[in-house]
Amino acid sequence: MTSVGSDTDLVVLGPDRWHPRRRAHGERVDEMIGAYLERRAVGEPHPVLDFLFTYYSLKPGHLRRWHPGHGSVLTGAGIEDYSGRTGYVNVAVGGRSGVTVSSEFLDRRSSAIDFVSTLIGRTATRPAQLGCFGLHEWAMVYRGGDEALRHDVPLRLGHDGTDAVVESMPLRCTHYDAFRFFTPDALPRNAIELTPEHRLLTEQPGCLHASMDLYKWVAKLGPLMPSELLLDCFALSMTARELDMRASPYDLTAYGYSPVRVETPTGRAEYVRAQSAIAERAAALRVAIGHLLADLR
Repeated sequence: MTSVGSDTDLVVLGPDRWHPRRRAHGERVDEMIGAYLERRAVGEPHPVLDFLFTYYSLKPGHLRRWHPGHGSVLTGAGIEDYSGRTGYVNVAVGGRSGVTVSSEFLDRRSSAIDFVSTLIGRTATRPAQLGCFGLHEWAMVYRGGDEALRHDVPLRLGHDGTDAVVESMPLRCTHYDAFRFFTPDALPRNAIELTPEHRLLTEQPGCLHASMDLYKWVAKLGPLMPSELLLDCFALSMTARELDMRASPYDLTAYGYSPVRVETPTGRAEYVRAQSAIAERAAALRVAIGHLLADLR
């Protein structure tokens, strides 16, 4: 067991401080995804919410695990739940046993910390672009026939109508991880041919997926980041994913989602309003993430 001196920067949390935080975290997760878990238990797929647990790496059980973040020592009853868990080390502080995220784990995540810090820093400095209208989902099925459909739900306008919408407006996607799923016929229609290097070159704060991916980057850093921040990012991802699919070519009325008809001027205005609100929430989260990453570097 490592002995931690009183002159360290570690914050010691007794059970009276960290148990309520862990309990509140679990209750918040249950409220957010309880209905999703009930559907999953009976094998019911969901074209909107499944994405948050298939495209992104954390499973519901991992999301439910609470972490205080780097720099905190947990003491008292319950610390055995963290002993042996990835990233944690047993320590002694002030004569008490505790657990904390290890400096070795921090070192192993140094390249990820540098990348995420650079990415969100560059993204925040660029002007928001709000003229894409969520057409990336349309580009993913453009001229692709039934084989290109990513969900077992019908297209609102059918294949021909969907293709016509793509051909009526320019594609301005700046997010490589959306662009890479475009159909072959849609790729050359985009304003820029994106490559993996464009993650650092073109990410901008108006992009719905750049906001959604804040959850991915915080999750990638695991127990180094406090779970309260992880859930704030997850909540934003849920909101962004709903807009993403409501503005998509799919008919999701059977799942209770009204369409944002981006093929019309009214629908495009509705999309931009919602996109702007998500971008504002994402900007605040980038600041919070940036402060924590600065402390880790």
